Amino acid sequence: MDKIKIGMIGLGTVGSGVLKTLANFEQIEIIKIAVKNLNKQRNIDNLDKSILTDNPYEIVNNPEIQIIIEVVGGIEPAFDLIKTAIKNGKHVVTANKELLAKHGEELFLFAEQYNKVVLYEAAIAGGIPIIMPIKTILTGNKITKIAAILNGTTNYILTKMDVNQASYESILKEAQELGYAEGDPTGDVEGFDAAYKIATLSTIAFNKRINIQNIYREGISKIQADDMKYANEFGFKIKLIALAQLDEKGNADVRVHPMLVKKSKSLAHIDYVTNAITIEGHPVGEIMFSGPGAGEFPTASSVVGDVLAIATELTTTDYPLPMMRCHHETTAKMLDISETSNKYYLSVNTKNKVGVIASLGRIFAQNNISISSLLQKGLKADNTANIVVITEQCLEKDMQNAIKSMKNDECINAINSLIRVME
Repeated sequence: MDKIKIGMIGLGTVGSGVLKTLANFEQIEIIKIAVKNLNKQRNIDNLDKSILTDNPYEIVNNPEIQIIIEVVGGIEPAFDLIKTAIKNGKHVVTANKELLAKHGEELFLFAEQYNKVVLYEAAIAGGIPIIMPIKTILTGNKITKIAAILNGTTNYILTKMDVNQASYESILKEAQELGYAEGDPTGDVEGFDAAYKIATLSTIAFNKRINIQNIYREGISKIQADDMKYANEFGFKIKLIALAQLDEKGNADVRVHPMLVKKSKSLAHIDYVTNAITIEGHPVGEIMFSGPGAGEFPTASSVVGDVLAIATELTTTDYPLPMMRCHHETTAKMLDISETSNKYYLSVNTKNKVGVIASLGRIFAQNNISISSLLQKGLKADNTANIVVITEQCLEKDMQNAIKSMKNDECINAINSLIRVME
């Protein structure tokens, strides 16, 4: 049997894992790998440097190659390389979450035009299989909600803040020293990474295109050590949640932001760099997938699975993997964050005077907000008090109006934190 010829673009952490894993499959042959630096020392035993090139177009234009693996990330040159590969008759496996979120529609339509397949299991949750299960075994379900922890860096930071009762700044520094966070952590800690992933995941689950530009995004940099302490006292953990849900009219509510998660829920106990995805649908009910969301071999597992899925089909059909192709005909109507309904955790710093609680109650009542729980722990050294409230369900726009009123109230010194609560 002729071997399947593979070309790979990128030989970093994920690419190295893919190369090492594919070495175990006799039917696969990697004949060319594009790298940025030909002289870089790599942790790969017996690497044949003759197959390396610093020109990725050598790979996408090579007529021998049947499948391209793209693991460099970013928009360009990855987008042009993938389109060139497709035009030249090659199938594609990618781990490029940003490209899929921003240009997925164009990419999949282009691939269909040339009867080629683009698979991307590794782009959502590293080693956790989620795209193929949704496209195959769960295809008989109407999925209405996804709640997920999709970024290991932020989950590590929040877990350590909780365990150590430490500040965000100190744990971020530790995470950078350990290699869990980048020198510039913005993409992770401000929620961009999770937003890219939930855009693609919700598009697949809801069978409607989700526009990344309409996804509300809020990071973890404002979370304080006190928030962790108070959340625990109320029976919650704080997690960065990628949320996607459909309302009764079919409108999509897709967002990424910190949330208080009840300790009775499984997501509350997903700690450190582990990722997890819960899916609610009919008839399956609620299920959860969890595991390593990044790393050399977990991510390589998803990439290699996609490669083998394509390889199996190459000699058996002229229209491979029809279930894995894009079939989205409509773009979802998306709810603005102001129109969403949530419970809220609110921490405010107030003056030590009679009538503070009454003042808070008046502002809430004026904005149709009911209080579920309230906590005050004595006075601070500066003779002020921190008051923490959990509300009942209310509209985001009503809560934002209440915040504006609080900022103008003489009893209230500052809004410490406002965090949504998962239902």
